[in-house]
Amino acid sequence: MKELAKQYNPEEVEDRIYEMWMKGNYFHAEVNANKKPFTIMMPPPNVTGQLHMGHALDNTLQDSIIRFKRMQGYEALWQPGCDHAAIATEVKVTNKLKEQGIDKHDLGREGFLKEAWKWKEEYESRIVDQLHKMGSSADWDRLRFTMDEGCSKAVETTFIKLYKKGYIYKGSRIINWCPVCHTSLSDAEVIHEEQEGHFWHINYPIAGQEGRFIEIATTRPETMLGDTAVAVNPEDPRYKDLIGKNVKLPLTDREIPIVGDEHADMEVGTGAVKITPAHDPNDFEVGKRHNLPELNIMNDDATINCPGSKYHGMDRYEARKLIVEDLKELGLLVKIMPTKHNVGTHDRCGTTVEPMIKPQWFVKMAEMAKPAIKAIETGDLQFVPENYSKTYLHWLENIKDWCISRQLWWGHRIPAFYCDDCGEMVVSPEAPSVCPKCGKTHFTQDPDTLDTWFSSALWPFETLGWPEETPEYKYFYPTNVLVTGYDIIFFWVVRMVFSGIEQTGKVPFGKVLIHGLVRDDQGRKMSKSLGNGIDPLEVIRTYGADALRMTLLTGNAPGNDMRFYWSRVEASRNFMNKVWNASRFIMMNLDKADIPETMPENLSMADRWILSKVNNLVTDVTRNMEAFDLGIALDKVQNFIWEEFCDWYIEMVKPRLWNEEDETKGAALWTLKHVLITSLKLLHPFCPFITEEIYDTLTDSASPLMRQEWPSYDKALDFSEDEAEIEAIKEAVRAIRNIRTEMNVAPSRKAQNYVVTTNDRVRKTFEHSKVFFATLAYASEVFIQEDKNGIADDAVSVAIPDAVIYIPFADLVDIEKEKERLLKEKAKWEAEIKRSEGMLNNERFISKAPEAKVQEERDKLEKNKQMLKQVTDRLEALH
Repeated sequence: MKELAKQYNPEEVEDRIYEMWMKGNYFHAEVNANKKPFTIMMPPPNVTGQLHMGHALDNTLQDSIIRFKRMQGYEALWQPGCDHAAIATEVKVTNKLKEQGIDKHDLGREGFLKEAWKWKEEYESRIVDQLHKMGSSADWDRLRFTMDEGCSKAVETTFIKLYKKGYIYKGSRIINWCPVCHTSLSDAEVIHEEQEGHFWHINYPIAGQEGRFIEIATTRPETMLGDTAVAVNPEDPRYKDLIGKNVKLPLTDREIPIVGDEHADMEVGTGAVKITPAHDPNDFEVGKRHNLPELNIMNDDATINCPGSKYHGMDRYEARKLIVEDLKELGLLVKIMPTKHNVGTHDRCGTTVEPMIKPQWFVKMAEMAKPAIKAIETGDLQFVPENYSKTYLHWLENIKDWCISRQLWWGHRIPAFYCDDCGEMVVSPEAPSVCPKCGKTHFTQDPDTLDTWFSSALWPFETLGWPEETPEYKYFYPTNVLVTGYDIIFFWVVRMVFSGIEQTGKVPFGKVLIHGLVRDDQGRKMSKSLGNGIDPLEVIRTYGADALRMTLLTGNAPGNDMRFYWSRVEASRNFMNKVWNASRFIMMNLDKADIPETMPENLSMADRWILSKVNNLVTDVTRNMEAFDLGIALDKVQNFIWEEFCDWYIEMVKPRLWNEEDETKGAALWTLKHVLITSLKLLHPFCPFITEEIYDTLTDSASPLMRQEWPSYDKALDFSEDEAEIEAIKEAVRAIRNIRTEMNVAPSRKAQNYVVTTNDRVRKTFEHSKVFFATLAYASEVFIQEDKNGIADDAVSVAIPDAVIYIPFADLVDIEKEKERLLKEKAKWEAEIKRSEGMLNNERFISKAPEAKVQEERDKLEKNKQMLKQVTDRLEALH
């Protein structure tokens, strides 16, 4: 018989177990016509650095589900991979080069990309190693990267198909521009934050009407340099006569028209609005309706671009200050009003985004959004919890065309080529040999790359070989469940759904399991700025991966944020030790008798109770796992192992194991082994390392625990009557222990127990359970009788359903010692009462002390009198 080490050492066990799994290729999934597939796509972590606690939660949830499904007999594929994370990685590599004194532009595009690929190789291997440490059972043979050859082909194919269909177009539109990262952003990459700001009210003089002005208000006065009109509502009586006339644009030599447009709300502000088509999305639409010119007055770094003007080359905020000063000097600044308004910032670097008009590539969203909305309505796509479908629908129902081009080098380059001679554009996988328009042969590829999410949107099928009809694609797609955080529903989930339906005709996954954020113990989001981030590897080094996984899953409910407490990690580690010690105890006793091959007939009531309990647990846990209530499932397994199995059943069974005469010892050992193995299987998806180590030591199985069959309900183990009877014994033990605790009786002090009952069933229950009841209730002897005959009058009584248990008082307490103790306690309370009364009779104390302090002393006196009465009553009872 193999033995477990004296203490559980996760550091020694985990690496060894993981290596065994890897060598055995146990994570690998193959196309298998004899099995049903079950597929989870790992949300690919960015190759920008270390994994954080959010990744640890995300991957623990996925690993628990895939291990459960693998044990249920599915051909379970967990597809791993990493994301190139365009902006984030480009910024990291650029900064790394800067530290070495290298400017990326000196390297050029190709030189920079070589550095980016080096970064990717280093950080991808780090991330994979971290996922190994967490116990992730992903199919590492199938590791993918969003810019590998297969994914790049899928991206190119998708772009060309959508372009040919008219869904991708190039046009000048207002886009979100980051002046620090020097790239366009999609709406999903812009966070709107409420900030303190101002409304500057400015008078624009009416041309040809000396002394008449039209007052506008703006939060961005620097953009007035790009105004090409002022809009008023055509129904507004204040301005009807001005429509068609011009205003003199302050600080410039230009005149701009006053146009009538419903965008101007008569009820808001002055009812007149400055129109800057190149720097505001609403103004852009007004400009299109009135054929207004679009003046871009900003450079890519948000400095002013107005050649010949004093503001040219100034930072936007510096220019703002000077413009306001100049307006004041001209007498055109009416007033400045404080306001709070929503300001768009880049989610990566926090810079205030500048709306700018630029030629960009877009995806038309109106048609593709429709089937993605329908998928929720038909139930083909379901969110867990369901309320997150509202977030998904809200985004789709309000979706705008998606800006997909980025002014970056790291990413999928747009497959569009321009003729160097005539400018003709051709969209194709590679440069054409001849220009279809002018017949020349020199082409330059579009310098822009695609939004990271364009490639990530194809992840569920590009990783399986699409656009080729590979056996893996046909077998594993569509996938079953996507596990992800609520913060990327619109970034990623929405885009995967409409891309999946458009490219494959199928919803890419049936269910989306949403989890929340891991916050610190004060409920704050973990961040670098707060310095409150916790490295999962640090937790693993100290407590082990299973303790971390258990901590992340305990109490975790779909969609809800959770707080990370170190005390919970310690509690999880304590549970691992409990499981280890219980398993070790069982293994050390397995040679005490021959263990039957099949369920023995001479099971005791306690055996039948625990077998019935674990049988029902299998049903409950399986149901919870199927519903993705992983936190509830783990809680049930933990409670069963700790409470029912370790604290009750193992204690019940010890007298049988240590009694040489007991003929049910084999049945007890069979039960212990059966329940332990079933418990290990149920615990395995959550805590894979410790369960694998115990199982492999306990059994001679040729295959590891992770490849064993998931337990199922067994009708032969339905002993519900025995369950009820043992629960009655447990209730009696709890009541006895409570009374002993109240009386301060040490467990070592044994006492006679009299069970008085006229109920035949209760009598039989206690007869069958006499041996272990005596052990658990600290009884020297147990008598079962119908009346109080022979029981002392001072016996302490404990009532349970259909019976009363009596314990002679003298058995519980050494009367002389108890009297001595009580007399000391009486003297203590009398002294306390005297002190309190002395203070409360002191007029100086009453008049000078705060009322709260006086009341506190009165309350103390009352409590001390009650304590004295209790002690006095107990002393009287002893005489």
